[in-house]
Amino acid sequence: MKLIIGNKNYSSWSLRGWLACKQSGLHFEELTVPIYGDDWDQRKIEGELAPSHGKVPILWDGEAVVWDSLAIVDYLADKVGRDRFWPKPDDARAMARSMVAEMHSSYLPLRRSLPMNVRARVEGAQVDDEVRGDIVRILTLWAEARARFGGGGPFLFGTFSAADVFYAPVVSRFLTYGVGVPGFAQAYMQAVWEHEWMQQWVSAAESEDWVIEQFEVPAT
Repeated sequence: MKLIIGNKNYSSWSLRGWLACKQSGLHFEELTVPIYGDDWDQRKIEGELAPSHGKVPILWDGEAVVWDSLAIVDYLADKVGRDRFWPKPDDARAMARSMVAEMHSSYLPLRRSLPMNVRARVEGAQVDDEVRGDIVRILTLWAEARARFGGGGPFLFGTFSAADVFYAPVVSRFLTYGVGVPGFAQAYMQAVWEHEWMQQWVSAAESEDWVIEQFEVPAT
């Protein structure tokens, strides 16, 4: 398998696809394509990025190609078994799937105003009511998941799962912009940030030379 990703410092969707591949336990080759680089427009319509029209991550498995992070989770779960990605009990799995789907399709104000920037630490970042609403909603979901299903470990559903894969970039955003969170969320964020795979990603992001100015300052 080959996973094509964007810059690790900025590409939240790439992080999700990469963590999903790590969670699968399957061997995969990793290829980074700098987004908005000099040849970005050309690469979007040619070669291995063409099926997704330049969207990353994109997973190639022989002739099979998957170019959406949620589809990548589903594809890998088909290969290795859903229990590697999802909680076993029906009620926990139902909530985990719903949380992942909500993350996949929602929170546009948060995404726009607080872009992922692993290397940065921003003091005094201002958020509007829409972004604040997104933050409250996310923290509410985290609290419910931890209270109902988190007894088996430090992650949302106890052990590391697809839910943590999808909310890991949110953890990064909250840390970058100093978003204040209650104690249970601080403990959860610490568990995600200190996870071996996350530390591998962070180390690689910090060593990248690429700078994308539009993602360096939060929207106001």
